[in-house]
Amino acid sequence: MIDAGVGEVSLEQYPLWRRGKVRDVFDAGDHLVFVATDRVSAFDVILPNIIAGKGQVLTNISQFWFEATEHLCPNHVVAYNITGLDLDPVEAEELEGRTMQVKKAERIDVECVVRAHLAGSGWAEYQNTGTLASEPLPRGLSIGSQLAETRFTPATKNDTGHDVNISRAVLSSMIGEDLAQRLEQMSLTIFDQAQRIAGGAGFILADTKFEFGYIDGQLSLIDEVLTPDSSRYWDASTFHAGTAPPGYDKQEIRDWLVASGWDKEPPAPMLPTEIVGAALERYTMVRDRLRQTPNHTTKTGVSAR
Repeated sequence: MIDAGVGEVSLEQYPLWRRGKVRDVFDAGDHLVFVATDRVSAFDVILPNIIAGKGQVLTNISQFWFEATEHLCPNHVVAYNITGLDLDPVEAEELEGRTMQVKKAERIDVECVVRAHLAGSGWAEYQNTGTLASEPLPRGLSIGSQLAETRFTPATKNDTGHDVNISRAVLSSMIGEDLAQRLEQMSLTIFDQAQRIAGGAGFILADTKFEFGYIDGQLSLIDEVLTPDSSRYWDASTFHAGTAPPGYDKQEIRDWLVASGWDKEPPAPMLPTEIVGAALERYTMVRDRLRQTPNHTTKTGVSAR
């Protein structure tokens, strides 16, 4: 059951397989059960607050994007519902809407980051060295600047601590040139499709990060995809480079934490109620605007088992 104080999930019927920053994952034998809790993380630290309802919204958004990109890359989704799970009525009520059943995958421990604009750690690196993922950029760019071409800027995967940005050359040395090139090409292809769809919803998709794994030997998109927890959405109608763009993501939370003087190491400070409410409103707006894009349809469930 979900503990409203900490946003954790425990299921007696299924052993806990992994507890991430936001999702709790359970082993259901031939597949996994992904539960998006209401936890929130920033700077790779889980915050003491929860954002009630966030898990359902994130699951809605992931479903939208898995369906919008499944023709480009296989993914791990078996079902977007709790059908077939052995849950008691209280558990079923709490998990409905925030749960995906997914195939087991051999995860590739790389964050496949794609950037179309300078922001976040990419902007910080550029200010310090004039580079992005150790590769040079033109002089004179500002925060929010659109890159001349979309960049693949990988990072090492860390479930509990800080991810570490690496160059493409380092990635190739870690996992091999062929796989590194496949991850880069697939990431850029999915991002290109997502940019077009997000643009139709009035957003600029500044950056995102993908995760991939092997399912029955096939490279597949896994985890979440293109949610505000893993992406920066900016309003296209008000955007201009040179200022920190207001985002429909966790940026308001990040900004408050930075202004608080927090050193980005646990424990994190408690967020004010108004920041929590504003964050949920922004998450919900992303979902609702995406759903209103032309020709959008959402499947009520998927069963591939």
